[in-house]
Amino acid sequence: MWAASSACIWRTSVTSRIPPHGGGPLEPLMLPADQLAEERLRALSLPAIRISSREKGDVIMLGIGGFTPLDGFMGSADWQGVCDRMRTAREVFWPIPITLSTDVATADSLAVGDEVALTDPDDCGVLAILRVTEKYRIDKQHECLQVFKTADPAHPGVAMVMQQGEVNLAGPLRVVSDGGFKAKYGELFKTPAETRAEFERLGWSRVAAFQTRNPMHRSHEYLAKVAIETCDGVLVHLLLGNLKPGDIPAEVRTRAIAVLIDQYFAPGTVVQAGYPLDMRYAGPREAVLHALFRQNYGCTHQIIGRDHAGVGSYYGPFDAHRIFEQIPSSALQIKPLKMDVTFWCYRCGGMASSRTCPHDAADRLQVSGTQLRKSLERNDPVPAEFSRGEVLEILREYYAGIAASHGKTHLS
Repeated sequence: MWAASSACIWRTSVTSRIPPHGGGPLEPLMLPADQLAEERLRALSLPAIRISSREKGDVIMLGIGGFTPLDGFMGSADWQGVCDRMRTAREVFWPIPITLSTDVATADSLAVGDEVALTDPDDCGVLAILRVTEKYRIDKQHECLQVFKTADPAHPGVAMVMQQGEVNLAGPLRVVSDGGFKAKYGELFKTPAETRAEFERLGWSRVAAFQTRNPMHRSHEYLAKVAIETCDGVLVHLLLGNLKPGDIPAEVRTRAIAVLIDQYFAPGTVVQAGYPLDMRYAGPREAVLHALFRQNYGCTHQIIGRDHAGVGSYYGPFDAHRIFEQIPSSALQIKPLKMDVTFWCYRCGGMASSRTCPHDAADRLQVSGTQLRKSLERNDPVPAEFSRGEVLEILREYYAGIAASHGKTHLS
């Protein structure tokens, strides 16, 4: 049954100026609409595994074609090759393992060839059906050292790996749900086929992706505008999955970015969209993963700034630049736009970088998302050189709501 029906999985015919990763068509694993009801009903008769938030994001990305050309969760040979060489067993370039884990008892209850329903960690709804082709254990510390360059349990990505189940399940997927992302985020949640169609409509052939898990401050705005000077437009690609505590929710970031685009960018130069992954905080390797799936979304360039996808002091500020020089030139068709540290220079009278500004630190205001969050949390003044007033208004409203909520909690 699996082989016959999996051939019916929808393939997009949308054309683009850059091919998806692997050189073939987009390969979304979401079943066609006329098969969804039947498969969801059939899934109710299967054993179920409630997956993690990170795994949910991976399932949805596989469903919409963001992880083309993968057809499901990786087996042991794929896991080993990706960890050690950034290559799957079939020699597809891939920087981070895409795996599914479970506990020993659940794994023992399943046989190779069995089907299992993968359910949402939030509401237990069925997301996908996995056909098990392999059950295997991994060396979690080895994965962490290879992918994150550390096994420190304080690293949020390391913590995710160390907390996952003891047995990995591999196999192809039949995805039956977008996990509620479309219902929650509407037009913001765009598939790779949809962004490619939008770029075609706009006539863009050179598209730079700007990765963000934060509202855009003046430094982010500057980087996007530098990219627009050499490309047709920018995809501001917003992470919609889970973040670490203290980060600003996607709904707030979306509003803040939208007002910035509306007020401070030329019309027709920016598309804002969201994607469903959780952050892994894998620094250089995650920067490469970001570039890989942005190629699937139709982007020709990826903006790589300071400490891209980093956390704490685990990575050097430009390690994510250097990794693109270390991977084979044939690994990806999308190209990095490597950006230096940017700041407001009072003597230059605008945003600049160390490549363009001759002045010393006393003339510079360093602009960082971390500092902006701290200032807003304390309700401190924020200079106009740091963030646009319209953006600050939205963010201050959000932090005022948090403060009011905490006040009610303390009084109760």
